[in-house]
Amino acid sequence: MGIFKPSSKEDSFITQLKLLAEKTEACLSFLEKHIDAITDNILADMKTQIDDLMDTKMILLDDLHNSFITPIDREDIYHIAACLSGLAKYAQTTIQEMHMLNVQPDTFIREMVGKVHDETKELSLALGRLMKNPRIAYDHSLNVTKIEARIDKTYREAVKVLFADTHQLATALQSILYRREVYRHISNMSDKAEAAAQALGMAIIKLS
Repeated sequence: MGIFKPSSKEDSFITQLKLLAEKTEACLSFLEKHIDAITDNILADMKTQIDDLMDTKMILLDDLHNSFITPIDREDIYHIAACLSGLAKYAQTTIQEMHMLNVQPDTFIREMVGKVHDETKELSLALGRLMKNPRIAYDHSLNVTKIEARIDKTYREAVKVLFADTHQLATALQSILYRREVYRHISNMSDKAEAAAQALGMAIIKLS
C-alpha cells in the first residue's frame, strides 16, 4: 500500500498520471477532429502522439519500479496507467480501422467518439483533484461510468438501425459488417475509460 505523505517522488507520480491523462485526451480530440478526413498523414500524426504517450507511460512505470514510496497503491498507479494507454491505443486503432475499411463516420460514430472524448476529460479532471479533493475526483470518475452506459446504449441503437433495412443487408453486407466493426471498436474503447475510472475510484476509496 502507498504511504500517503508529501514527497517529490509522490508528486511526480501524480504529475505523470495527469500528463498521461492529458495526452490520452489529446488523442481522442485528434480522432474526433480528423474523423471526417483520414489520410496517411493523419495516421502518421496519430502514431507520433501515441509514441510520445507510450514514452510517458514507460517512464512512469520505470519510476514505479525504482520507488518504494507512492502516493497511492503501486498496483493502482499501474492499472490507471495501463487503462489510459490502452484507451489511447484504441483511438489509434479506430482511426486506422476506419481508414483501412473505408468506413465514413455517421451520426452514431460521431456521437460515440464525442462521448469517449468526454470520458477522457472526466478522467483528467479526476486525476487533477485526486490528492486535494478526493470526493470531487470520485464524482468525476462516476461520470465516466455514466457516460459509458450512454455509449453502450448508442452502440445498441446503431447496430439495430444498421441491420433494420433487410434490402440493404442483402446488397451491402460487407460494408455493413465493416461499419459494425467500427461501432464495436469504439464501444470497446469506452470500456477502457470505464476501467480507468474504476481503478481511480478504488485508489480514491483507499485514500478516504
